[in-house]
Amino acid sequence: AWLLEPQLGDLIDLARAFPHQQIVLDHCGTPLGIACYQGKLHERFDTWRTSIHALAECPNVAVKLGGLAMAFCGLPEEGPDKGYGSEHLAGLWRPYIETCIEAFGPDRAMFESNYPVDRWGATYPVLWNAFKRLAAKHSPAEKRALVAGTAARIYDIEHVLELPSAAA
Repeated sequence: AWLLEPQLGDLIDLARAFPHQQIVLDHCGTPLGIACYQGKLHERFDTWRTSIHALAECPNVAVKLGGLAMAFCGLPEEGPDKGYGSEHLAGLWRPYIETCIEAFGPDRAMFESNYPVDRWGATYPVLWNAFKRLAAKHSPAEKRALVAGTAARIYDIEHVLELPSAAA
């Protein structure tokens, strides 16, 4: 489900109405930093966080961690011409990514590239290096869940991650 932060209440209602249907929230719920929301990310953060925690109470919802480099979010506001590095972007995204991981846990959260749309705010290597920085404090098992395990389980492709037996 890709929607914008002001629409998160609708997804909460949907998740509660269909508790046996798996739902994946895209792009951390797309916090808005454009149009009439420009310059209001900080003041809307608590509203966004409250909605994220309410969604996380629904066990049928998982979250994709990414999409924050889109122009919609304004993270960075200046776009690609500034050439920000992964450390700067990780700092901008940290409140959103950490809130989502805290709310959903690594077993219901997964990093996503959202490329090429995220190209607006980051190159592909910078994007993934920012994710590595954001995952650094997590255990190896949590990192595996965030980078591949959760997605494999949610999308029922765990067999893709299995390594061939050395005895073959």
